[in-house]
Amino acid sequence: MAKRDYYEILGIDKSAGTDEIKKAYRKVAIKFHPDKNPDDPSAEDKFKEAAEAYEVLSDADKKARYDRFGHQGMNGGGFGGQGGAGMSMDDIFSQFGDIFGGGSPFESFFGGSRSRVRKGSNLRIKLKLTLEEIAHGVDKKIKVNRKTAAAGVTFKTCNTCGGSGQVRKVVNTMLGQMVSTNTCPTCQGSGQILDHRPAGVDPSGLEPKEEVIEIKIPAGVSEGMQLSMSGKGNEAPMSGVAGDLLILIEEKEDDQLKRDGNNVIYDLYVSFTDAALGTSLEVPTIDGKVKIKLDQGTQSGKILRLRGKGIKDLNGYGKGDQLIHVNVWTPKELTKEERSVLEKLQDAPNFQPNPNKNDKSFFERMKEFF
Repeated sequence: MAKRDYYEILGIDKSAGTDEIKKAYRKVAIKFHPDKNPDDPSAEDKFKEAAEAYEVLSDADKKARYDRFGHQGMNGGGFGGQGGAGMSMDDIFSQFGDIFGGGSPFESFFGGSRSRVRKGSNLRIKLKLTLEEIAHGVDKKIKVNRKTAAAGVTFKTCNTCGGSGQVRKVVNTMLGQMVSTNTCPTCQGSGQILDHRPAGVDPSGLEPKEEVIEIKIPAGVSEGMQLSMSGKGNEAPMSGVAGDLLILIEEKEDDQLKRDGNNVIYDLYVSFTDAALGTSLEVPTIDGKVKIKLDQGTQSGKILRLRGKGIKDLNGYGKGDQLIHVNVWTPKELTKEERSVLEKLQDAPNFQPNPNKNDKSFFERMKEFF
């Protein structure tokens, strides 16, 4: 079944701001909360669907990527949002509880007593890729220093909240007593606090550990794009939810080929004699060298197109082309003999510029190709 549009799920349009997105998610989540719909088995799926939509649209980077690439940009090659289908109810409460102003986001509506599940911090890395790796996709193994739960660490019940993860406050008003429930400030909603930690372990019970992680990069990524791997960031204390690993893509400059969107550009320099007489020669592409034919009388500035020799589109809409810019090389210095030969040809009719309507200008060629 096709995934629904995130904006449709929350009932908003693309111009919605942060506050409007938050308000819309709160409304939909309350409507489909499973505790409010015990006889509707589809309610939990809709509740998780709303959480997935909010996870993406509330994050500026993820929202921009979704607006540009749609669902394919969020999960292509194993990346993207955590996804409602893969999120437990605890995950949702942990990630989005704060927008409801309490420990458990729905307790003011449904009287829940769920402890807050803590989420570890995200890790960010930069990954440099060659043009060939970008064009075909690649599997990378990288070393990452993550904070992980240390051996020998013990926890005990929080004395402030008694293990509930929440504290209740009673305020007397002219209308009577008002009771509010908030996340416990001592244990941050987990219900437990650190009891014993070995040397080298931080106050959260975590220690740094080098780990090799395999990253599957889909074909067609571009400079500045950020991919994410759910659960590969720092772990959280007391068996919470691990953060995400965020991968920022950087492109290594190629010595010969240049990227322009999904197209690849190559500057071909040929001698005057090869341009005049025509020739066959090899040019590099992202798939290796290929042989091309240069017609007799090829003019400098001509653009040749190799269809399908560009970069695969990230959303699966085919591949770009390779554009070959022909540059006729003019010698900067001549020998006496070379000068003598050229001077004899200088006044020959065929050596006089004589463009016709089929010889397009530089701007016409650019307009045609781009």
